[in-house]
Amino acid sequence: MHCNSIAATILGLSALATAAPFSMTNQSTPISTLSLTAQLQLADTALDRYQLLTDQDFVFNYNDSATGLATRKSFPALVGTGASMAIAEFGPCAMASLHIHPRSAELFLVVSGQITTEMTLESGAIDPSTGKTRAVRTVLGPRQMTVFPQGAFHTQINTECSPALTVAAFADEDAGASLVVPQTLGLGDDFVVPSFGGVIKGEDVEILRGMVPQSAIFRVEECLVKCGMKKRGV
Repeated sequence: MHCNSIAATILGLSALATAAPFSMTNQSTPISTLSLTAQLQLADTALDRYQLLTDQDFVFNYNDSATGLATRKSFPALVGTGASMAIAEFGPCAMASLHIHPRSAELFLVVSGQITTEMTLESGAIDPSTGKTRAVRTVLGPRQMTVFPQGAFHTQINTECSPALTVAAFADEDAGASLVVPQTLGLGDDFVVPSFGGVIKGEDVEILRGMVPQSAIFRVEECLVKCGMKKRGV
């Protein structure tokens, strides 16, 4: 009888295991209350996704965008496409903080104006003429494009005194961006100081943290002075 009781208990537990477990997930709100992006990601097929989208959902208005970046969050119709796109205006003397995109390469196109770009590729990419890490530099005018491979450190700057309009396309619905310098200085002093060969002293690290621009795009003072938009040292 004892063995029969054990067997019955095991069978009972097995039945419970095959049933839907009682969890917070099962008590969650209906799918219709989720964001459109979440609903689209949960859809079984592309046809099911299309049923969730209205005609207007297929339009992304950059004129109303605060960030100029269309991702699956800001433009849910991108779910399932594996793509995203950004439009950015570089004002006079504007520079993009040195950054990488962890999940995609970037196609960078200049629509108007002029942009200078520079990037370093992966470790081991050496300039044979100098024996040092290779830095790829381009100067792009209207209708000219370059590519930044996935994970490559890169930056762009408008050294002119008039604005430049650019477009960037990504092979991911959420390419992401990591600002290299602020994130590096976000490490502890015991990592930052030796990483720079001890040239930066411990007491100077905090000063550097306060001086480094934290935004994705900032203005370069020397250029602003050249363009007569700022007095030196002011």
